Amino acid sequence: MTTPADPFIAAALDDAARALEDIRACIDDAPPEALNWRPAGDETNSMGDETNSIAVLAVHSLASTRAWLSVAVGTEPPPRDRPAEFKAEAADTAALLAQVDEIVRECAAMVHSEAPADWAVLRKTHVRPNPDLSQEVSAAWALVHAVTHLREHAGQMLLTLDLWEASAGKR
Repeated sequence: MTTPADPFIAAALDDAARALEDIRACIDDAPPEALNWRPAGDETNSMGDETNSIAVLAVHSLASTRAWLSVAVGTEPPPRDRPAEFKAEAADTAALLAQVDEIVRECAAMVHSEAPADWAVLRKTHVRPNPDLSQEVSAAWALVHAVTHLREHAGQMLLTLDLWEASAGKR
């Protein structure tokens, strides 16, 4: 695939590519029981939230990235069931990797347009979980958020895999 002419998109894609390498490495290195393992089990953490498995983090982070990229480039947002993302389970490594690869292809197709981008344009967002958050953001904000959110969850996946390996006596 060619590098986009827009240096802002090229920089974002470079950072996203490193996050995707980390995500793929977590999934490649993990058996299904690790992909579905939650560090706190079914218990809630100190903030009252359940911890997330690698499968949940992969599905959620990529669905979110795809949604935010659609806001950034001004395309129709893809259908999304955010609550279902947090219930995702991986039947096997290959199935989860296939899901990752499909969303990555969709994201790449969105950002490899030759049309020049107006990063200052304000765009309406998809429905956000916190109603206090703005329902309108700049295209630049949406692109940066898509990548930083992806990187954040890639890091959580790496830590979750480390915790699983430690709990399973692999380290």
